[in-house]
Amino acid sequence: MNPKLLFWVPAALRTALVAAGCALLGWMFGWMTGVVVALLATMVMVFVQLSYLYQLSNWMDDPQSAKLPDGWGAWTNIFSRLYRMRRDDEKNQTELTEWLARFRQAMHLLPDGVVIMDDVLFLEWCNPAAEKHLGLTHERDKGMRVTNLVRNPDFMDYIILGRYEQPLTISFRERKLIVHIIPFENRRQILVTHDATETERIEEMRRDFIANASHELRTPLTVIVGFLEIAASEGLDVATRNAHLKLMTEQGHRMQHLIEDMLTLSRLESVDYPMRPETVDVRRLMEQVASDARALSAGKHEITLQIDGPDVVGSYEELHSAFGNLASNAVRYTPAGGKIALVWREFEGGIKFKVEDTGIGISPEHISRLTERFYRVDKSRSRETQGTGLGLAIVKHVLLRHGGTLQIKSEAGKGSTFIVCLPRSAIVPKQAELLLSPAAA
Repeated sequence: MNPKLLFWVPAALRTALVAAGCALLGWMFGWMTGVVVALLATMVMVFVQLSYLYQLSNWMDDPQSAKLPDGWGAWTNIFSRLYRMRRDDEKNQTELTEWLARFRQAMHLLPDGVVIMDDVLFLEWCNPAAEKHLGLTHERDKGMRVTNLVRNPDFMDYIILGRYEQPLTISFRERKLIVHIIPFENRRQILVTHDATETERIEEMRRDFIANASHELRTPLTVIVGFLEIAASEGLDVATRNAHLKLMTEQGHRMQHLIEDMLTLSRLESVDYPMRPETVDVRRLMEQVASDARALSAGKHEITLQIDGPDVVGSYEELHSAFGNLASNAVRYTPAGGKIALVWREFEGGIKFKVEDTGIGISPEHISRLTERFYRVDKSRSRETQGTGLGLAIVKHVLLRHGGTLQIKSEAGKGSTFIVCLPRSAIVPKQAELLLSPAAA
């Protein structure tokens, strides 16, 4: 049935019944009685309507706490529909609150900064990443103009010109930020910030690596090619030819070592080259490292070896490469007659491998960068020692794969101490412990 009929037909019927009742009373007791009863009935009906209007007004003032009555007549349908509307509204409000909470949680977890501004750039909301990137605080800075909070000339020009088609790259708070403003709705804008500091650092490392590798390879190649051109263009006596061949052999070995170290680094960094743990015979490993160091020293240094610790679980090949690099560095940078001590010792936290020398030492400003690829404290000195510049980078990556750390203590002119710390979990359990562990379990 038509909703209008559902409203008017019952109302008309109720009015007709009241009028018929009043007419019947007037016929039975006189017309005055009928009129009085009709007036009283009208007043009651008006009072009831006013009462329901009053209750409806109270409910509209406070829909959450006020209670809707059951109603009478047409009011029953009205209050029923209002109740359903309030129930649906509460359901929608709950869903909206849940979605808003999820949205805020997602925005909080985003690595990129998000700032919501109005059309005149006043801050309305920002996530923690934006606070970190731009130095904002939502509670403190809300309602303030973003251009007054982010003091950067390039950013100000970007805002003033309003050319938001392309993002802007700025240096701000020691970070490299990519900033992009996205207008949305009619009176709001979103400012998105992406921290490209790490990406820029990796890109710079890649450029430096290529440049340094090219430079390191170019030197021996230049020597070899130069000597070959001399040998091809003019006749050389036996002594000169042998001297050239010796130099070319040395440069060829240097280039070979460099390429081997680069391949080793590549393998250590590759996810496709997992470590294959094995029980490492520490005594054999340490004696091999000491033997290699003595061979490199050729009797110019006093090299001692002390082993006071258990075997470990790891990669023999990788640990030999790391420890060998530390020992060979000690030999290369310790003048003839100096002392080098190699120590393998157990301590409360695990295992320590220490290489201590009486060499030229390292200034404090260089220590933090020693594990960078091709980093040179003294480039002229490194050419004399024939180092590749990748040894400590290899050490760092080997220790990362074994859960270890590297400590460097040094002072210019007073020698250096390199300490490798391996965790206690790397120690091979003793046989008695292996036998007792099943029973304890």
